[in-house]
Amino acid sequence: MGAKDIHTRTRTFSPGQPSLCLPMTAGTESGLLEELVSAQQKKPDLLEWRADFFEDLSDPEQVERTAARIRGSLKDVPLLFTIRSKAEGGQNTSLSETDKIELYRRLCSGGYVDMIDYEWRQDQMKRRDVQTVCSEHGVIFVVSFHDFSSTPPEDDMLTILKDMESAGADAAKLAVMPETMDDVLSLLKVTRAAQNQLDVPVITMSMGKMGVVSRIAGWQFGSLFTFAAGSSSSAPGQIPIDVMRELETYL
Repeated sequence: MGAKDIHTRTRTFSPGQPSLCLPMTAGTESGLLEELVSAQQKKPDLLEWRADFFEDLSDPEQVERTAARIRGSLKDVPLLFTIRSKAEGGQNTSLSETDKIELYRRLCSGGYVDMIDYEWRQDQMKRRDVQTVCSEHGVIFVVSFHDFSSTPPEDDMLTILKDMESAGADAAKLAVMPETMDDVLSLLKVTRAAQNQLDVPVITMSMGKMGVVSRIAGWQFGSLFTFAAGSSSSAPGQIPIDVMRELETYL
């Protein structure tokens, strides 16, 4: 057993190989398109649209128009679409989970996105609905878990990742907050174990300044990709992409 590659329409992502994802967090279409131009100059392997920051998220037609413009400018760079909940570090939105799923369906059927991030803590039936939408349209289903206050025990973290795989995730994401460097080591050990024990790849990180090493070297332990900072940061501890690229050459 060992984690498999992830194939999008234009790129393949492999565990153990460095790949950088750049989040976009602008609140308007014009702001996103400006952010996109800047992001593309930095040559990310993947872009994430953190749509919970988008001011018109409740207008599905506006979201689709914006997604179409982003898709038209991306060329061969895959797009990860995320509506992060307030409970897991995102912004407040007026959308219900049913609204979100209909929006995912719209974006997936239109071919605008390559990956959808959906949280493990959401209702099981809703999670299955998102999985079905992704499967029907060839979109990668990323299931995510975030703990902004602590790092769970190693056995618990590995169990969460295995449960995500059993629930149909194409990739399992785990982000935790360390209190000590031992917590960072635990995250990296779990990443390595998951790479060997799971069929699906994992995306892992230890957040904050203490966890920076997991963002720099996580791919060497099996993390599929890491999130770097471009013109904005979407989580604590993200390193500017230019710095990450330079560090990759040394590692």
